[in-house]
Amino acid sequence: MLTILGFVMIATFLVLIMMKKMTPMGALVLIPALFCVIVGKGAHLGDYVLKGVGDLAPTAAMLMFAIIYFGVMIDVGLFDPIVRVILRFCKADPMRVVVGTAILAAIVSLDGDGSTTFMITVSAMVPLYRRLKMSLVVMTGVAAMANGVMNTLPWGGPTARAAAALKLDASDIFVPMIPALAAGLLFVFALAYGLGLRERKRLGTLTLEDVTADPETVLVGAGSGAGSGAKGRRKGKKVTGGAGGGTDAEAPETHGAAGAAEDGDEEHQGLDPNRATLRPKLYWFNAALTIALLTMMIREDLPIPVLFLLGAAIALTVNFPSVADQKARIAAHSENVVNVSGMVFAAAVFTGVLTGTGMVEHMARWLVDGIPDGMGPHMGLVTGILSIPLTYFMSNDGFYFGIVPILAEAGAAHGVDPVEIARASLVGQALHMSSPLVPAVYVLVGMAKVEFGDHTRFVVKWAALTSLVVLGAGLLFGII
Repeated sequence: MLTILGFVMIATFLVLIMMKKMTPMGALVLIPALFCVIVGKGAHLGDYVLKGVGDLAPTAAMLMFAIIYFGVMIDVGLFDPIVRVILRFCKADPMRVVVGTAILAAIVSLDGDGSTTFMITVSAMVPLYRRLKMSLVVMTGVAAMANGVMNTLPWGGPTARAAAALKLDASDIFVPMIPALAAGLLFVFALAYGLGLRERKRLGTLTLEDVTADPETVLVGAGSGAGSGAKGRRKGKKVTGGAGGGTDAEAPETHGAAGAAEDGDEEHQGLDPNRATLRPKLYWFNAALTIALLTMMIREDLPIPVLFLLGAAIALTVNFPSVADQKARIAAHSENVVNVSGMVFAAAVFTGVLTGTGMVEHMARWLVDGIPDGMGPHMGLVTGILSIPLTYFMSNDGFYFGIVPILAEAGAAHGVDPVEIARASLVGQALHMSSPLVPAVYVLVGMAKVEFGDHTRFVVKWAALTSLVVLGAGLLFGII
């Protein structure tokens, strides 16, 4: 019964948010609370929620101070050179913009933190998407998939969890998987190219006369209408819909992007190359501080929330000595902080009930027990397939510490090396990064002002396909 109720609860949540009958925050709280009562454990709801909040509190704290830290770094111009290179490549061609999004997300993902990746990618690319009236769900989908593949880096989380759960060396898991993961990343780039061509066909190309000399001009006054930093004309199909509209198949999702590209929207003008918050004299200090922060994070010298808390305090104090300026910077990023932190604590209700009632354990064991005996020698393949839905519906901790050891034990009984199970368990990460249980995804959709349901409806099919490409490559190369 718990197995059925668990699947019904998850399905109810996904259907309601994709149909926009409830907000993600409301659904994350009310749906699990209702099902907790249905399973007869309503009296324990408070305990489940507090346990979930306690488990996710460090993540909420990390996101809060990470948003402030990287928000300040974006304000002061630390990432402008990277953005400048990407924008010079993108020019004003929708195809190049989508490919540039994938490249930027993949590069920034090297730090191993999804929230960082999404903050930088969205801040850099949203003005261009809005100015060209492109689909913002394409941006969020491509960024999430690129980050999902790169999330398998040893310091990104999943690989370390798999190593810890099976008592293996992380390098033995990750290094042989590089060809398969590279194939997955190349597929994301190819997919970005295809989606970009579709956007180009729908919108045409906006020619900027001065884009080569100063590609950043497209960002000045982004979204403020024709003539704000952009000159030229559209070539190709005439744009008939507003804000990324049109008759394209993805148009309904684009329209649902929370006012994604209204002409009067002046948000995300923060990458104006002449903004008052730039601190060019402190560029190398900020670069050194960020490198030191990421290095300490990878080495695990201190807990990540503590590192970002200290980093945010140092960045604010050095770059903005005036108390008034510090308050202004905190206020400028407060909306993202509140939205993301609120979603994390709402997700704590969902995970708390799912785990506390035993639904997630029953669901996982039902799936594992349903594996035919004849598939025993192929447990690597089975693990790879199961990792796609399980890492979407479960936290990485729940999957790697609760399910992977069971799969490894079943595989060992048929002579399958545990390291193969560990490698196969990484396959589903491309989809995992868009899971409603991943706090970073709320940074992505929140900053882009895209409805979570729209993002989910768009990305699930492509992310699942990316995971299958990684699995196929792993089998082809004999890794899994």
